[in-house]
Amino acid sequence: MNQVLIRATALKKSYNSRTVVNGISMNVYENEVLTIIGPNGAGKTTTIEMLLGLRKEDEGKVDYWSENFQKAIGIQLQATPFFPGLTAIENLRVFASFYKKRLSKEKGEELLDLCGLGNVMKIEASKLSGGQQKRLAIAVALVHDPKIVFLDEPTAALDPKSRREIHELILELQNRGSTVVFTSHDMEEVTKLSSRVMMIDQGKVIAEGTAEELCQSYGVQNLEDVYLLAIRGGK
Repeated sequence: MNQVLIRATALKKSYNSRTVVNGISMNVYENEVLTIIGPNGAGKTTTIEMLLGLRKEDEGKVDYWSENFQKAIGIQLQATPFFPGLTAIENLRVFASFYKKRLSKEKGEELLDLCGLGNVMKIEASKLSGGQQKRLAIAVALVHDPKIVFLDEPTAALDPKSRREIHELILELQNRGSTVVFTSHDMEEVTKLSSRVMMIDQGKVIAEGTAEELCQSYGVQNLEDVYLLAIRGGK
């Protein structure tokens, strides 16, 4: 088993009288693609925010492989606010400066090529297509060579070609040694990309394993059926 990079133990989080995360324990391993799935409002986002150190848990704890873990984590949000009037590569340079890094021309071009944006690096970011902007958001998340990359529904609302390009990018990141944690509602995508799947519902982990293991455990042929059975409490 690869090194544990993040270990969460018995995390709990409530807002007013509503418990959003109710005792979640989980590990994130080096060089895996971990997909976190579950219904809207299940506690996925709050769990991830606690893993990232963006939100303080009420109970439990999160341990990291390094004291400087925040400098080694990249985050792609569903909506990344690019700087108006700046090109794709100029945006990368600005985001790199936030990490006190100077992005060389060669490094910037290499990163944009990796994300399939080499031919649009001098186009204003706001004028890129939706799929190109998603890939630029991922490039921004990679600008400081992070060890772990968190992607929030990176293919949501994209056309099939753009989805495939992002799938290829996720697998390429894993091939290069990165750990990828992402969320998705596309069970075919999850099956194709994941080293491991974690399903959260009502603030708890209700299923975990490879897509194949989960299908075998629930006696079904695909992950969508696992999902539907699991959130109904059946097996």
